[in-house]
Amino acid sequence: MPPPKKSVQLDKFLRSIDKQIRSNQGKNIFMNTPEVFQFTRETLRAIADIDELNIDSEEMLTDYATDKAIEEFCRVNQYYSFNSQSKKDLRNIYSELFKEIRARKSSSEDISGSHYARLKLWLKASNPFAEKIYAKAEEEIPPVACSEYTPELQINILHIDFATLVEPVLDVGCGSRGLFVNYLRERGIEAYGIDRFRFSSPWFQTYDWLEYDYGIDKWGTVISHLGFTNHFYHHNLRDDGNYIGYGKTYMAILFSLKKGGCFHYAPDLPFIEQYLDNKKFALEKHEIAGYDILASIIKRLY
Repeated sequence: MPPPKKSVQLDKFLRSIDKQIRSNQGKNIFMNTPEVFQFTRETLRAIADIDELNIDSEEMLTDYATDKAIEEFCRVNQYYSFNSQSKKDLRNIYSELFKEIRARKSSSEDISGSHYARLKLWLKASNPFAEKIYAKAEEEIPPVACSEYTPELQINILHIDFATLVEPVLDVGCGSRGLFVNYLRERGIEAYGIDRFRFSSPWFQTYDWLEYDYGIDKWGTVISHLGFTNHFYHHNLRDDGNYIGYGKTYMAILFSLKKGGCFHYAPDLPFIEQYLDNKKFALEKHEIAGYDILASIIKRLY
């Protein structure tokens, strides 16, 4: 959701949330050293003034803190996956945090310790692979590379031909700025995007791509550059990966295409592409200069 409408009191709490998130950036939540995660002075001042907030403001701040936390976890590792249930669980964690602060029955150190312990358990439950790779890592962990690429680069890599492009277009994993969707719409092309970020524009929607309803015979073109199929590839290699969920969604995307519509994506997915019915789908692949991966175009024949 967009940030709540600001008042003097709300602005103070919003700043404290932003500064607390920045203070924790890059810190390894699996470190068994409580002093690594502590409330900042700004947060402590906000805690002291918690009674200034009414319940509606607290609800908005709970949503805001949840969204900001999701953004930070995804910044650290783009392969983290948070479905609607895990987001609901995270919101409950922040709701519980506000309740503990209001109750004033524990010290700020105890409240902080309990909060980050709950966050760690939540991350372990929602993304079990996280503990495996970070349990023995350093206190500071570098983020997994993730970028929002220029429209021109995506057009080149995905081999998109505007002369034959079928509308409407859906960008799966469009990025927080939705660069490619905006690029298409500026050229009069009906385009939409989905991603896990919060948007204010009507042609962007906040969805986990495994939970989105793609429809049937709905899209002329679906694109995903280093997004959906990159994660599918990642899950297919993991022992605990959700490759079944990704496989079902992959097929849902294909059947969401209109007849003659295409799914453009990179990297390619040879482990599932080999099983496609060539009477229903045509497969075309292209090399990507400077990379070992290929780009695929799947065309729905009927």
